[in-house]
Amino acid sequence: MEFRHLGRSGLMVSEISYGNWITHGSQVEEDAAFACVQAALDAGITTFDTADVYAGTRAEDVLGRALQNERREGLEIFTKVYWPTGPGRNDRGLSRKHIMESINGSLRRLRTDYVDLYQAHRYDSSTPLEETMEAFADVVHSGKAHYIGVSEWSAAQLRAAHPLARELHIPLVSNQPQYSMLWRVIEAEVVPASEELGIGQIVWSPMAQGVLSGKYLPGQPPPAGSRATDEKSGAGFISRFMNDDVLTRVQQLKPIAEQAGLSMAQLAVAWVLQNPNVSSAIIGASRPEQVYDNVKAAGVKLDSALLKAIDEIVEPVTERDPSKTESPAQRP
Repeated sequence: MEFRHLGRSGLMVSEISYGNWITHGSQVEEDAAFACVQAALDAGITTFDTADVYAGTRAEDVLGRALQNERREGLEIFTKVYWPTGPGRNDRGLSRKHIMESINGSLRRLRTDYVDLYQAHRYDSSTPLEETMEAFADVVHSGKAHYIGVSEWSAAQLRAAHPLARELHIPLVSNQPQYSMLWRVIEAEVVPASEELGIGQIVWSPMAQGVLSGKYLPGQPPPAGSRATDEKSGAGFISRFMNDDVLTRVQQLKPIAEQAGLSMAQLAVAWVLQNPNVSSAIIGASRPEQVYDNVKAAGVKLDSALLKAIDEIVEPVTERDPSKTESPAQRP
């Protein structure tokens, strides 16, 4: 495993991190979830990402129990706040009330006194940004989080939050966007702003929900039991990539992966890690062997000719519209 700084902070994270958005507490049985976490640890992953909303808070609980016997100082545990976690009007958003109550719930479920990174899961336009940042400052200053991050914030939102974070003496160090060969909406605005501000990307869905693994074939139904067939595991989300034009072009990447000595999944993860503003790529897994396969992308260097060949294949189906950074319908 290779390690990188999270933005311009001193925090080191594993190039590949393990996330449990869809799997833990819902799609994957607990024994399998524990086996995947153990595989991640065995493979050298030290960075684990979750959120209070995943599986209705169950994902945090599963991850907390899976990691409870590990040396806490050797791990980087990340979670998030924003999406509804209860029926009340204040059980959502980035108000002071919800943030202060949510961090306590997350720490209890994760079985830890602190998280290394506490992230705003989306921007909350209904709460003053000053209120949100002041609440995050209290979380950091009370020792319940070491660093602050965000997820799917636009360049303008990052620029608005950064001076407040500096004024409040809290380290705003990361953004967690969707990023893959097929979804490059952060490149035009978010990445340049982040480089200027010292913010690193922790990217989710580097394999475009499995599409870049090559297992979905044009003109054929999705394999039984795959993510594209399971509404609970993101079938609605993956649908944007499930058309024959995209799937045909993905199949054209196979010779490139073979040339690089990589599986399709490894090529996809390695590709996002070529961006110097990416601090870590999040992988998920329902089986330990998927973890062992994906981590082989760590440390891989792709030459310029290979990257150009990839661009020539996927460019016609690549999404680059920076306005889609803020899509409220996405929930990783």
